[in-house]
Formats: sequence, structure tokens, C-alpha cells
Amino acid sequence: MDITGKIPPGSNAMDLAETRLRWLDRRQEVLASNIANADTPGYRARDLAPFARHLARAADPATLARTDPRHLAPAGAGDPAARATPAEEVSPNGNAVSLDEQALKVADTDSAHALAMGLYKRWNGMFRTALGRSG
Repeated sequence: MDITGKIPPGSNAMDLAETRLRWLDRRQEVLASNIANADTPGYRARDLAPFARHLARAADPATLARTDPRHLAPAGAGDPAARATPAEEVSPNGNAVSLDEQALKVADTDSAHALAMGLYKRWNGMFRTALGRSG
């Protein structure tokens, strides 16, 4: 993995699991912010681009890296940071956060995090076994 957190083609499963875990952690932060702002007038729920799109961007060597949030994104490029999601219902004060929808996304993200951690631990266990170490 390079310093921008991108996975070069042919990387191992540990790098992929680490990248997935970082993406899931960031998504939990965004969803928690959505829930915290459920009563904020005019607030729109945000979410990250799907992980598959994040991986596709990482595999594309022509993609410019944003190493600082203050850097400008190239026109037409997908920003890996959170962005507003289309709202189906908007309250009279302009808030478009559905707590039910956010709770489902949090649960989905938690399940994906548990799966990624399980895979990471098993992969690590295989290396320990190969090295003749237990536990």
C-alpha cells in the first residue's frame, strides 16, 4: 500500500482488509454525524461512495491523490469524502435525515466491519501458524 492509502494492483489480502477497515471506520463517522444532526434544520444525510468505487479509483494510476482535505478535487472526479445523498423525505425545517435509514446503514457497516476483522484475524493466524507460532 502506498502513502495515500491506495492499493496497488497485485496487493495482498492484508492490505485489502486494512483499506476496507479504514473505509468502514470513516463511514461509521459519517453515519454518526448524520444521526447527531437528525434535528438540525436544513441538514442533508451524507454517505461515502461505495467501497467498490473506492477500489476502482485506487487501482487507477491516473487518479490524482488528495493528501489534504483542503486540496481541490479534479473536475468530474469522485471525491472519497462524504457527500449528500438524495433525500426521499424532507421535514418542514429542511432536514432530510431518516433515522431508520441511518440505523440500517450503521448495522450494515457494523456487520461488514466484523467480517473484515474476522478475515484479518484469520489471515494473521495463518501467518503465525506458518511461522510456527501459536496464538
